[in-house]
Amino acid sequence: MKKLFLNTVIVFFISCLAAFVSLQEGSIRGTVTPPEGAYNVVAFSATDTIKGPINMGNFQITGVKPGTYKVLIAAHAPYKDVVRDGVVIANGNVVDLGEIQLPR
Repeated sequence: MKKLFLNTVIVFFISCLAAFVSLQEGSIRGTVTPPEGAYNVVAFSATDTIKGPINMGNFQITGVKPGTYKVLIAAHAPYKDVVRDGVVIANGNVVDLGEIQLPR
C-alpha cells in the first residue's frame, strides 16, 4: 500500500512538472504610426489581461501566457483606438503585429 501511494505521488509530481514546463510565456510586439498617436497597449484573453507602454511608437508586452488574445492599442485624440483579434501565443513565441496605422 505504501509503495502504491509513493508511486502515485511521483506520477502526480511528474505530471505537474510537465504541465508547468509546457506553459512557456511569449510576447507581443509591434510599431504604431504615428509614434506619438498612442500611449498604451493592452492584451485581453478569457483569463488574463496584460498591458505595456508604447515608447517612441514601439511596444512589447512580455510574460504573455499561452492563449488567444485581443490586443488594444489605446490612442490619443484625434486618433482612434485599434483592436487586433485572434493573436495566438503558444510555446513561448513572439508575435509581431508589424506596423499599426492609427486612423483619425
